[in-house]
Amino acid sequence: MDYTRLAYVAEPMRPEDIPEVMEIERVSFPTPWPARAYRHEVRQNRLAHYFVARPQLAREPEEYVQEQEPGLLGRMQRWAHGATTDPPAVVGYCGFWMAAEEAHISTIAVHPKHRLQGIGQLLLVTAIERAMELGASIVSLEVRVSNVAAQNLYLRYGFQVVGRRRRYYSDNREDALIMAAEYVASAPYQRLLQRRRQQLTQRLALVPLDTSGV
Repeated sequence: MDYTRLAYVAEPMRPEDIPEVMEIERVSFPTPWPARAYRHEVRQNRLAHYFVARPQLAREPEEYVQEQEPGLLGRMQRWAHGATTDPPAVVGYCGFWMAAEEAHISTIAVHPKHRLQGIGQLLLVTAIERAMELGASIVSLEVRVSNVAAQNLYLRYGFQVVGRRRRYYSDNREDALIMAAEYVASAPYQRLLQRRRQQLTQRLALVPLDTSGV
């Protein structure tokens, strides 16, 4: 994924990101993973690949960001000019396990304050692209049967329901749907991913594309 001029960037999770990850974990899941599980995934599990999303840094503030711009862009401006040495906050994360030719997405979450902005899609695309780099032909995951919004997102990225795990979730014994995107290295899937990537790039653009003359 080309992060140039995007409002958010996805990058490998670091141990120092885990406290912020845990804040999102606790408000996103009824049975959150403990911090030690993430430390193990990041530091020891060679089959695990985890990423965080955070606001993109303004590399060229004079070109991309107006001085008076409030909110996210204003924060980026101040960060770029050295007003703070802290990196932008983690707003979402995801991870997958790689085994043979299958990448299994183990978790994906976005902070409630930052949902419906395309960050979940950014993390999903990042995971799929990294899985393909590692030789995956299948990307799979589990999703609650009640989580229709997430199911619709996965369907847009070529996932299909391939199975069901009865009483999978320990908090309420809810079933999980097993969804998988197969043949992700194939030309048809690559075309689909390219379309979705272009749409996402436009959605996350720091400066909206001027299409009035197109």
